[in-house]
Amino acid sequence: MTTRQHEDQVDVPVDAVRRLVAAQFPHWAGEPVSALESAGTVNAVFRVGTDKVARLPLRPGAADRVPREVEAARELFGATRFPTPEPLAIGGPGEGYPFPWSISTWVPGTPADEVDVTAAGGLALDLAEFVHDVRALPLHEHRFSGTGRGGDLHVHDAWVDRCLARSEGLLDVPRLRALWEGFRRLPHVAADVVVHGDLIPGNVLVAGGRLAGVLDVGGLGPADPALDLIAGWHLFEAPAREEFRRAVGADGLDWVRSQAWAFQQSVGLVEHYARTNPRMSALGRTTLDRILADPLV
Repeated sequence: MTTRQHEDQVDVPVDAVRRLVAAQFPHWAGEPVSALESAGTVNAVFRVGTDKVARLPLRPGAADRVPREVEAARELFGATRFPTPEPLAIGGPGEGYPFPWSISTWVPGTPADEVDVTAAGGLALDLAEFVHDVRALPLHEHRFSGTGRGGDLHVHDAWVDRCLARSEGLLDVPRLRALWEGFRRLPHVAADVVVHGDLIPGNVLVAGGRLAGVLDVGGLGPADPALDLIAGWHLFEAPAREEFRRAVGADGLDWVRSQAWAFQQSVGLVEHYARTNPRMSALGRTTLDRILADPLV
């Protein structure tokens, strides 16, 4: 991680990660540790040996979620034919690093934001299958937490307004404000299902134009079924997006709400990460351009 993305983030030098691994997991001591370039904004990610990945939270709030993220990864592992990380260990503070952290298996593949998948119909079909597999997981009487994306859209009014105010000169703010006025009124009538919760290109691994794996599975949990459909807006141009929509069986309100959730996520990316994380900033701009070209409200 070479650029600070948040004022309260901690530094995670690769030497500190080597010492952490050696001290807390001596059976992996001596394995090479290298930093991985990532579009992620929550964790510093390091490859350990050839078959493992260490994820170290950059901020206190992310650190608090480590146990739940590991539990979620265990629940999803093996539940779909598409590879996802298998949790291997949870580490603790040490070597100057203040938070819990985790190690999981390495999942091979190329992040979808590093290759052109905008017309990849095969990937669209695979992602639809993955969404169905995740939805088939039991809810265990859990319900949406009431925070973050996946509940009522109007709850995000203040966030969207703040993002748009900061984006004057970067985005077509009047058109985007008008769109949000339509999105925020969409009713939330569908029952919760289990969702991945963050199907952005950086979490989608591809090989040969097909789905090779899915990363960052710690947000697995109950939410609006439209939430995982953001993949269609983040990844595909219109023809492949239509293949995804048909394969996942989305129509009517669910599909419109998927566009609203993609909007809500993207509107905060363009300005906030313009200097610190160009890949995330570009994702926000591309997705908003797709929404403006095909508005559903």
